[in-house]
Amino acid sequence: MGQSSVQFAVPQTKVGLGFLPMALIAGVFWADATILAVLYAYGLESTLLAAGSESIFAPWDVRVLQYSLLFPLLLLAYRWSLHLGWGPWWSRVPWQISIGLGFALLARPALTLAGWLLKHDYAPTGEEPAGPGHFWLWWFLEDFSTLGLAITADFFLRYSFGLVLVTGAALYKQYRDTQLRAEALERQWSSARLGALRMQLSPHTLFNSLNLIKGQIAWNPAAAQKLLVQLADLLRRLLNAGNRDFARLREELEISGLYLELQQQRFPERLHLDLPDQARLPDLWVPSLILQPLVENAVTHGLAGHEGPNRVEVRVAENADELILSVRNDVAPESAPAAERIGLGNVRERLAVHFGERGRVVAGLTDPGHWCVEIRMPLLREPPPAMPEASVEMRQT
Repeated sequence: MGQSSVQFAVPQTKVGLGFLPMALIAGVFWADATILAVLYAYGLESTLLAAGSESIFAPWDVRVLQYSLLFPLLLLAYRWSLHLGWGPWWSRVPWQISIGLGFALLARPALTLAGWLLKHDYAPTGEEPAGPGHFWLWWFLEDFSTLGLAITADFFLRYSFGLVLVTGAALYKQYRDTQLRAEALERQWSSARLGALRMQLSPHTLFNSLNLIKGQIAWNPAAAQKLLVQLADLLRRLLNAGNRDFARLREELEISGLYLELQQQRFPERLHLDLPDQARLPDLWVPSLILQPLVENAVTHGLAGHEGPNRVEVRVAENADELILSVRNDVAPESAPAAERIGLGNVRERLAVHFGERGRVVAGLTDPGHWCVEIRMPLLREPPPAMPEASVEMRQT
């Protein structure tokens, strides 16, 4: 047998941030740094002058121009740093430090250039360069002096603080983008999952109803024809409901009523119905086809195992902020609690997808001979946003 190898790529820890947000963050930070530098120099200069010493600080306008000249280079360095990323750290960190040092080394020549452009008689060493032709020589001599190293270290720290801010903003944006993608995927998955669950209902109802009609064709064609018309109406409603996540409670009970009436025509002596008054139903929304598997189970399992009547009751109640739907049916007196059926599991899973812990299903024998399934869910007076539409929105954005 041949051997296959699996290779794992080391993730590159890159963070992305648009140029305008990066420029805005860096601009606010750099403006603050400029103001602080001017105020700091002014305070020290006042102290030195009061003590009778000579000023060694550049004038405020030279300092402002210095920071202004450095700002485009700062943006370029931050852009390069974000593009480079931080992983793997053993190769990226030296590069990040080099970018910071390269920027910091430009601080002293930027100060000298600002003094020359503004024609200030200013030179910290007491000697001003003759002109732009001596500029690079001035940079080399001054940046390796004690004062030059101090300025370089100071601007390296300033650069590092700004990089932390920019990188933090980029990481937060990356985190938010990841969250939005995860939420979009979760909505798409939930929508596909709910669609699959709804598709389990219509075929199940169709096969049951076709078996009912088949049993009527041989000895009562007129009744079979009437049942076929009712089945067509039921299937039309089922198809419409199957394309929605939520429907009005009144519509849900109409579908359940159509199904139960079909079954009652098959078992007129054994099946008795007790349904809520449609005119008194609250104007609420429920997950589409949430009652259908429960009424199917109430008929199928309520008639099985005995020859007596089966009374199916559907009840609607409100309790504080909860809607309570219950389906109760008769069962054989000696019936033992059954394992969870497919329809009940379907309802439980759909409620979990829509409402999490706020959607609950309780099922069991209330007393010998009676089975009850109770659904509890939040009161929905407005339809929630449809999941398929939300997913399409996220994909388009």
